[in-house]
Amino acid sequence: MPISTRLVVSSTIVLLVIAFLALLGIVGTTLLLGERAQVYFAEVIEIRDERTAALELKTALYVAESAQRGFMVTGNEIYLAPYDLAMAQANRQIVLMKELFGARPDVVPAISRLEELTLGKFAEMDETIALKRNRQDDEALTLFRSNRGKALMDEANVFLSGLVAGTDERLERGMAEQQANASWLRLVSAVGTFLIIGMIGAAALVLSRYTRELQGARDAVTATNADLERRVDERTQDLVVARDRATALLSEVNHRIANSLALVSSLVGLQAKALKDDVAKDALAETQDRIFAISLVHKRLYGASTVGVVQLDDYMSGLLDHLRSSLRGTGQHISLTYKIEPLTLPTDVCVNLGVVVTEWVTNAFKYAYPDGSGEVRVSVVAVDGKVRITVDDDGIGRVDGAPARGTGLGTRIVSAMATSLQADIGYEKKSAGTAATLTFAQKS
Repeated sequence: MPISTRLVVSSTIVLLVIAFLALLGIVGTTLLLGERAQVYFAEVIEIRDERTAALELKTALYVAESAQRGFMVTGNEIYLAPYDLAMAQANRQIVLMKELFGARPDVVPAISRLEELTLGKFAEMDETIALKRNRQDDEALTLFRSNRGKALMDEANVFLSGLVAGTDERLERGMAEQQANASWLRLVSAVGTFLIIGMIGAAALVLSRYTRELQGARDAVTATNADLERRVDERTQDLVVARDRATALLSEVNHRIANSLALVSSLVGLQAKALKDDVAKDALAETQDRIFAISLVHKRLYGASTVGVVQLDDYMSGLLDHLRSSLRGTGQHISLTYKIEPLTLPTDVCVNLGVVVTEWVTNAFKYAYPDGSGEVRVSVVAVDGKVRITVDDDGIGRVDGAPARGTGLGTRIVSAMATSLQADIGYEKKSAGTAATLTFAQKS
């Protein structure tokens, strides 16, 4: 039974959709397990700090006790040299353990008791040392032999050993989970790979059979009379017309994507004007600029002869001119200048860069110059196979350690864009102002 074109198309689409879903399954599983691996990495760091603090406290107690015993036996002050350092170290570790274990209600009572034991142990040692210094050897020996210090030390060791054992158990559970996740990833990848190969192979067989049948039909048509050739020519012309219509439709769809984004941007702008809350208006204005940055890429992309790449200098100039106009409308007297080298970059890269530059320029206009006047500069250069984008100003600058101004959404967006580009972000605090820099490897 011959294969029809409709059957080839429908079966090929079904097979490719199945293969695509398998690929999505692999990618989704990889992303999910990768996110879980990041969580586990953070947990490992936390466990390491907890375990280290417990061991450091234990060591400090042992060092202090050794110093006390050496002084009790010899009466030589040199044995007390590490005593004060051990006491300070123990106090630091107690404070650190309160911070590390503070979020775990099941451990808080143990930490409190451990603090009491530590203070009691050092109080007992301080008392014996003081008696020894005052040459009250009998009283010091009596206190030493009362085993009160040993009882405190033993109980502290129980708590410390329990904390260390707990961290080890959490680490073992995490390792077991990561091993299970790795097994799942291997299984999903193997099944998905076999499924993809199978679907592509089946599609190739269908297409191969269809190609052979088409070749036979072509040979038969060649052997027919002039009337059949005329009909084939007419059908070919119809296909050409259909192809041209499809091409025109695709161009129209692409054009409408850009127009739709521009319409969304305009609707967001109208909504912002209808609001009275300044915070909401600012948020919508920033959203409008982000949408415009993306829509402008589509306009440049589908207005050019090439597909998939954008002239960065043309795109960035249009974006910055738009930002200059929109941000000056806020009543500020801040100038925006730029110097963009002519570069051709992939569409997705330009979208990410446009969003990053929009965030940085908007932040500079909002926060760099409280008095509302100044200059913001943007530069894009290509050096040694890398692209470097810099937005700098001469304003009040960033404050080290200060929380992000605003909602912090812009910072998260910039970080996400930088991750997508595999780029490095730097903030240079100048004598006056700040220079924000994003550097990434240039892709062909």
